[in-house]
Amino acid sequence: MSLQPYSFAKRVPALSPIGAAQATSRSDLIPFSYGTPSSDLFPYQELQEAASAAILQEGRDSLQYAGADGPQIVQDWIANRSKLRSIHVQSNQVLVTYGSQQAIDYAARTLLEPGDHAWVEAPTYFGAVNTFKAAEAIITSFPIDENGLQIELVEEALKEAVRVGQPIPKFVYVMPNFHNPGGVSLSLSRRKRLAELAYEYNFFILEDDAYAELAFEREHIPAIYNFAPERVIYLSSFSKIIAPGIRLGWAIASADVIRRINTFFQGSMASVFSQEIVAQLFQKLSFEDHLEMLITRYKSSRDIMVEALRQHFGDGITFQIPNGGFFIWLKFPDHVNTADLVQDANERGVSFIAGNQFFVKPEGARYARLSFSYCNEEQIRKGVEILAHSYNSYLSKIK
Repeated sequence: MSLQPYSFAKRVPALSPIGAAQATSRSDLIPFSYGTPSSDLFPYQELQEAASAAILQEGRDSLQYAGADGPQIVQDWIANRSKLRSIHVQSNQVLVTYGSQQAIDYAARTLLEPGDHAWVEAPTYFGAVNTFKAAEAIITSFPIDENGLQIELVEEALKEAVRVGQPIPKFVYVMPNFHNPGGVSLSLSRRKRLAELAYEYNFFILEDDAYAELAFEREHIPAIYNFAPERVIYLSSFSKIIAPGIRLGWAIASADVIRRINTFFQGSMASVFSQEIVAQLFQKLSFEDHLEMLITRYKSSRDIMVEALRQHFGDGITFQIPNGGFFIWLKFPDHVNTADLVQDANERGVSFIAGNQFFVKPEGARYARLSFSYCNEEQIRKGVEILAHSYNSYLSKIK
């Protein structure tokens, strides 16, 4: 029998994986493209003990659909920890998900009908954009600067949409802390103004705060949620502070919104056994000591990359030094297209992500994202040197 062509759903974008999903078996490649935590920093011993305890102490219940006490302990921990960002909620306003990517997906499904409008930053996280495309949203982007999303441009666009009778976005997606890829944070005044606009024009804000804990100066600006709790869905993850393989993230919103998002679980819950392990982990791990170790390491890695970039690129590029997170966002001269560097850099032994991958419109050619989180000091110094050689070779060819 011959296999006939099949018409798949058009809402599923035919996109190749980017960044952390581009895992390779090539052992000598220095992966600045990996927006992932360092494997050296996972709390292996404590996780092993926590997993054993979840089986030995709570096994009968922890492996059932509803789990044992773990899900409630995790919800309570998230609600209590969120107070650092001026988020004051009950545990029933916390929904644990399979990573923050599922939280983004379920929130988008809850808010969007096909053809609705979603507004995002430029640049922005491509995983979220792909999710909004799959939901058949019409996506519009607005630039960021050193203080995050340029809210004044968003406000102008809202006024113009009302004036000409165009649709208001169902939500604005924003990364307020240590932006991926920009590395910047949204200023307090802009957080407040965006919250005011959400009430004035009746849209939601998806506040994706995956890197919030990795604040190198230990300063916590109030979340946007604090200023508009009825119009914000706050999203975060354990991936950056424990391990991505745990596959647990969360959404915080009003009880009504959480109830609506929760319908997509069809009466189930996200990985109750993983939640049992995390609950046990909190009893065995000094989280503040663990977090201090993460911040010390990532801050050091950032400083090493900044030093190497200045040494090998000099004034040929510009960038803002991030105060947290995983990323440095490089800006090259106008005539440079970093997409033309990717293959040569890979062949030389270093990977990065070209800037155009982070934009909805065809722009960003002169930018590149480097991650300092995954690699050790030797790899960072060597990788930046290799990237500089690749760049200089590129420049010699386009002169």
